[in-house]
Amino acid sequence: MKRLLLILSLLAAPAYAVQPDEILDDPRLEERARDLSTGLRCLVCRNENIDESNADLARDLRLAVRERLVAGDTDDQVIDYLVNRYGEYVLLRPTVDGANLILWLAGPAMLLGGLAVAALALRRRPTAEPRDATLSVDEQARLDALLKD
Repeated sequence: MKRLLLILSLLAAPAYAVQPDEILDDPRLEERARDLSTGLRCLVCRNENIDESNADLARDLRLAVRERLVAGDTDDQVIDYLVNRYGEYVLLRPTVDGANLILWLAGPAMLLGGLAVAALALRRRPTAEPRDATLSVDEQARLDALLKD
């Protein structure tokens, strides 16, 4: 039973691609490196963080993060270094300032604009006037003739 629980707990653990030779000796620095790595995108695998990717570039990014941390950089300095080198695309959660602000606001603005255009189009649409429900004498005679048959 204990072996089964051990196997199940190992299978439930997240799959990391971090190699044993990448792991730092200082547990606090390693924890910081893992925290930073979860927010950095693998540029080869797209929407996978560098901790989970087996790509060579992801390994290089993991090593760069660890080198910067060992050199004494703060978390923000490490992120700034990678953004300056690879662009904001390396961030899994892009910033909400500058040119990105336009991208963040464009979707909701277009939705509101579309709703406004639809409301104006519906408001200006001509309404059908109610028709007189009574039949003319000719129509009534024709209806009577059809109903007799």
